Amino acid sequence: MLLLLGATAGCDKQDSANGQAEAASTAIPAPAARGATSTGTIDRSHKGEAPPTVSLIAPDGGKTMISAFKGKPVLVNLWATWCAPCIKEMPTLDVVAGRMTVVAVSQDLDGAAKVTPFLAKAGLKNIKPYLDPQVAMSTAYQASLPTSILYDSNGKEVWRAVGGMDWTSKAATDLLAEAT
Repeated sequence: MLLLLGATAGCDKQDSANGQAEAASTAIPAPAARGATSTGTIDRSHKGEAPPTVSLIAPDGGKTMISAFKGKPVLVNLWATWCAPCIKEMPTLDVVAGRMTVVAVSQDLDGAAKVTPFLAKAGLKNIKPYLDPQVAMSTAYQASLPTSILYDSNGKEVWRAVGGMDWTSKAATDLLAEAT
């Protein structure tokens, strides 16, 4: 229960990791398109780190880890169906998922029973349902939702974005290009 509380506490709020990453963080305003009014904060204080060794449930029902995507840039997105800023950014994240690997990891405790119908109803064609019903990813990253982590093709972290983003904006496109 404490894990769930930790994951939900930051939804729609910004987190400065107790001020430790202030110098390594940059606020990127999200355009008002699609009703997005929140600001994503870019945190580079974990640059060069490997992903956590947490097992996820892949769309095919098998197990996978973020390290399995090494060899190509990957954007990991932690989200939940009950998180308003997560839902707002999903259409733009779906556009990005058509151009690069996006691993959208649901932090819903109900897993596929809730996530699969949600993605279908939202009309998201490129985002696949990766599941983490134990919220181990949020715990490993000490993340509030939404949080996105960009890994380069060597499997090393480039940056983290905390808060909702318009992933089709020029600022987000420039940030994503850093992983090439």
